[in-house]
Amino acid sequence: MKKDISIIGMPMDLGQMRRGVDMGPSAIRYAGIVERLESLQYKVKDLGNVDIARPDRREPIREDNLRNLREVVDANARLAKVVNEEIAEDQFPLVLGGDHSIAIGSVAGVSQHYDNLGVIWYDAHGDINTVETSPSGNIHGMPLAVNLGLGHKMLTDIMGNAPKVKPENIVLIGIRCLDEGEKELLRKLHVKVYTMHEIDRIGMPQVMKETIEHLQGRTDGVHLSFDLDGIDPSEAPGVGTPVNGGATYRESHLAMEMLAESDLITSAEFVEVNPMLDDKSKTAILAVDLIGSLFGEKLI
Repeated sequence: MKKDISIIGMPMDLGQMRRGVDMGPSAIRYAGIVERLESLQYKVKDLGNVDIARPDRREPIREDNLRNLREVVDANARLAKVVNEEIAEDQFPLVLGGDHSIAIGSVAGVSQHYDNLGVIWYDAHGDINTVETSPSGNIHGMPLAVNLGLGHKMLTDIMGNAPKVKPENIVLIGIRCLDEGEKELLRKLHVKVYTMHEIDRIGMPQVMKETIEHLQGRTDGVHLSFDLDGIDPSEAPGVGTPVNGGATYRESHLAMEMLAESDLITSAEFVEVNPMLDDKSKTAILAVDLIGSLFGEKLI
């Protein structure tokens, strides 16, 4: 993974209803992400933030039962373009969110460079709702479905190719909150899912071993989509949709350390850091620590 790194800020808060997550990229930068990566001998290029068009209204409107559809499409199209260009320059794109709807753009951009892209989705939630199954109309609960080519055509058609990833090339880790429609779709598509039940039973080392073995043999690149609410809220309080009973600090670090050793990850995003909900930057600092582990940081 010893490529130069391009940091791309995505200050998106339009995929959900809680304010503050648009400040996530700034919080992670302030917590020292550039300095941490440079200390690991990476050459880091911080591209700043992707411009996000703000709705010219106080309240988000629904279009086809989706909140802020056109603004989310526009923002993700811009992100996809930047990610695509950075990979073309042989850079490792590291995207900082922002709500999880940004995974629509990041995966769209990454998918231009791989014939058999894999995705690791580290999250409390499946994010595989469609407009038919979503109870809220919030697009941050839909990016995985969109990447599978399911959902509104304006979303699935970003960068032109749909689907961006095959169901058998996806692994979900840390899941503990699913809507009924998501459960049905995951079963139908036979997506590999490690809920907290599996992590409790077999342990994070075995979960990551199986994940790595599953993806190594079938993919030519793997994108990591890491939602900080995948970690228990006692350790990551600054997230918009916390769910008790999540992965621990050490389990999550071990997961990143094993991915670093595998040299499997070719792009990544860390999302849903909300400094307005955080406790003394605890979650932003945790994000920096996890990114350090992903890029090979070790004690000795």
